[in-house]
Amino acid sequence: MIYLFHGTDVEKARAKAFEWVAKARAKEPNLTYLRLSREELTGSALEDASLSGGLFIRRLLVLIDDPFPSARTADDTEEGGGDDSASSIFEERFDVLAASDNAIVILAPKLASAKAKKLAAKAKVEYKYDKPVTRDAAHGFNTGLVNALAERSRGKLWLEINRALRTGDAPEMLHGLLHWKARNLMEKGSRAWKPQESRQLSLMLLKLLQDSRRGGLDLSLSLERFALSI
Repeated sequence: MIYLFHGTDVEKARAKAFEWVAKARAKEPNLTYLRLSREELTGSALEDASLSGGLFIRRLLVLIDDPFPSARTADDTEEGGGDDSASSIFEERFDVLAASDNAIVILAPKLASAKAKKLAAKAKVEYKYDKPVTRDAAHGFNTGLVNALAERSRGKLWLEINRALRTGDAPEMLHGLLHWKARNLMEKGSRAWKPQESRQLSLMLLKLLQDSRRGGLDLSLSLERFALSI
């Protein structure tokens, strides 16, 4: 079953999706949680996400984070279009995900209206957050965190991560926000990050999460070390 979060208010859509995930995990602690970024969308990963619970498989809660690419830079085009391939793989398996007994959360800010209509028709619940023209930044979006990463400020980023962890933000949510910002830097450019550096930043964050899943360093500690390494 699919829960779709989208809309032009990127900050609120992200904050609400992670808030929903946190509440679902608190309500049903036996859920196995997995976040898949666009770069991790493969046929096998999506098939695993759609598997129903059985004797040896617990019910899954899967967050698919931003599966559709935004406008790409020239540097992205030279790499061969991996984002388009990932989104195609996702769309091909959308019906299977919709029919799954697992909870599939799709976070797709700024989703094109045609795709939004198609996905919403198959979703169990649609959450749409559009940003009014006069609206200020949404509550729940950690502006200080993403700005510190954009500015490439080690000290500020370390402080923002620790501040967020102390207030109860899940490390998975912080990682998702940082990885979203890394992709944003790739797409829009930055004075502090060269194109290749922002790409490496995205890959570094992916590896950090994968290592943590495999039983390495705790994710919150990994995020602190990451902050001091940029």
